[in-house]
Amino acid sequence: MENAFGQPQSVVVLGGTSDIADALVGELVAARARTVILAGRNPETLAAAAERAATAGATTTATVVFDAADPSNAEATVRACFDAAQTPVDLVVVAVGYLGDQLADEVDPLAAAHVATVNYTWPVAALAALTPRMLQQGTGRILVITSVAGIRVRRGSYLYGSAKAGLDRHCEGMADALLGTGVTVQILRPGFVHTKMTEGMKAAPFAVDAQRVARDTVAGLASSSRVIYSPSIMKWLFGLLRHLPAGLWRALNESR
Repeated sequence: MENAFGQPQSVVVLGGTSDIADALVGELVAARARTVILAGRNPETLAAAAERAATAGATTTATVVFDAADPSNAEATVRACFDAAQTPVDLVVVAVGYLGDQLADEVDPLAAAHVATVNYTWPVAALAALTPRMLQQGTGRILVITSVAGIRVRRGSYLYGSAKAGLDRHCEGMADALLGTGVTVQILRPGFVHTKMTEGMKAAPFAVDAQRVARDTVAGLASSSRVIYSPSIMKWLFGLLRHLPAGLWRALNESR
């Protein structure tokens, strides 16, 4: 069970090989987490991440393989993760994400659908599978990683941004639906993060690394905030940017 500082003992990560998830697990294990279940697509990368968690202090680790391109496996994936935990799960992190290649994908129906499936459809299916399990526990937290890219979608990444926007709005509604149940939903909206996914891209202002996002997330878990921003200036920056005239918004993004 989480303590008063929002520090979980048991953690399930859907998308456990992402750089942000890996850094977050490290922070959580350093604080208190002892059971860590990692689910992802690549067995070797998952095993390496689980070994890092064990080295950091986790006493129970396990991995579950799934492919977020297929939403039909979401329920089985969630079930396998909870079975592996063998204890009530304090925190589930949904860290699935795929950036894709905007210019190529926007004219390729299957590629465009793949971006939408990984970033929106599979997470929504997983959240639907998670809800009854968490409600049965009567306690626990779900942290879903979206992006500030979903606050105002830009031309250069509108497939990814629109999918993250949909997931973000879904989680807002889900959080309202779960009020008073003992289960809570928090949304993590990072800005530009230096990770494998963004390697080679021109960094946006206020770019951070995965470790910074992990620290900001841990601080956010200790609060009652529904939305966690990393870095925190993103909250105020996008509070302004979302209201810019369309022409100015386009010009600003074309400069990148």
